[in-house]
Amino acid sequence: MNETLADAGEFALIERVTADVVRGPQVLVGPGDDAAVLSVDGALVASTDVFVEHVHFRTDWSSAEDVGHKAIAAAVADIEAMGAIPTGVLIAFSAPKTTQASWVEQCVAGALAECADAHVSLVGGDLSGGQCVSLAVTALGQTGGNTPILRSGARAGDAVAYKGRLGWAAAGLAVLSRGFRSPRMAVQAYQRPQVPYGAGLEAFKNGATALIDTSDGLMADLGHIAQASGVVIDIDFGCLDIPDVIAAVAQASGHDVRDFILGGGEDHALVGTFGWGEVPSTWTVIGQVVPADNQDPAVLLDGQTWLGERGWSHF
Repeated sequence: MNETLADAGEFALIERVTADVVRGPQVLVGPGDDAAVLSVDGALVASTDVFVEHVHFRTDWSSAEDVGHKAIAAAVADIEAMGAIPTGVLIAFSAPKTTQASWVEQCVAGALAECADAHVSLVGGDLSGGQCVSLAVTALGQTGGNTPILRSGARAGDAVAYKGRLGWAAAGLAVLSRGFRSPRMAVQAYQRPQVPYGAGLEAFKNGATALIDTSDGLMADLGHIAQASGVVIDIDFGCLDIPDVIAAVAQASGHDVRDFILGGGEDHALVGTFGWGEVPSTWTVIGQVVPADNQDPAVLLDGQTWLGERGWSHF
C-alpha cells in the first residue's frame, strides 16, 4: 500500500510512530500531551540540530532508518560534549504530503533504535508539511550536579585527546559521491555515525578542561576550543590512527588522507583537553595546548599552519 502522509493524517501517524516509545526513568510525561515533563538532576542541558534533505542527507544514499539514526546520534553528541548525561530528545519532522507514511515510520524506528543505544527517551515532537524532508532534533540532558565542560577551559600545558572515530564519515561521503557503495564500512560510517556514548561523563570524571564533538571536523572543532580558551593547540599527526579502509578510499578517490582525518566531520568523536596524566585510558592523546604568546588562537599541525581541509561550513 502506497500510503502517503496526506492519506495517513497527522495525528493518526503520530499515534502510530509513538505507540511503542519506551520511557526512561526521568520521563514523567511523554508523547501525547502539549509538552513533555522530565525530572532533572542538577542543571538542564539542551541543544538543537536541524537535518535537511539535500544538505545533511540524501534519500538515495541513506535509508529512512539511517536518517533517524544519524539525526539522534548527532544531536545527543552535543549533550555528551558538555560532559552531561543525555536523557531525552524531541523531533520536529516536516515533509511533503506525498512522502510515503512508511518512510516516516521507518525513520522514527531508526531514531528509536539510536535512542536505545544512547540511553535517551523520545519524549515528543511535531509533524508538519514542508517542501522537503527535514528533522529538527532537540536533545536534553542533565548535569547530575556536575559542572558542565565548556569550550573555554583549555589551559596551556594540557594534553589533547579524543575518543571515537575520525575520518570515517568523510571517507564514506567520498565513496557515495563517486557513485559507489564500497567499502561498506566507510559508507555505513557516513550513514550511521558511532558516537562514543558515555564518553562525556567519562571526560568529566577525569577532569577534562574543555570538550567538543567533531561534528564539523577535528581542526574546525578544535579551533572553537582554541578561540574560546585563547590558546594554541598543536596536533601531532603521527599520533592519529589512519585505518586501512580510510587510506584505501583516499588513494582511490585522489584525496589526501589527512583531509579525511583532520577535516572530515559527522563522526561525532569527542575531543578534549586534560591535565597530563589525567587522560582516560580509552582516549588517544594527539597533541598539546601551548600558550598563545601574543599570537591569535589557532590549531597547528606538527607546529605548522595546516592549509588543507579544515572542516564543514554551511555558508
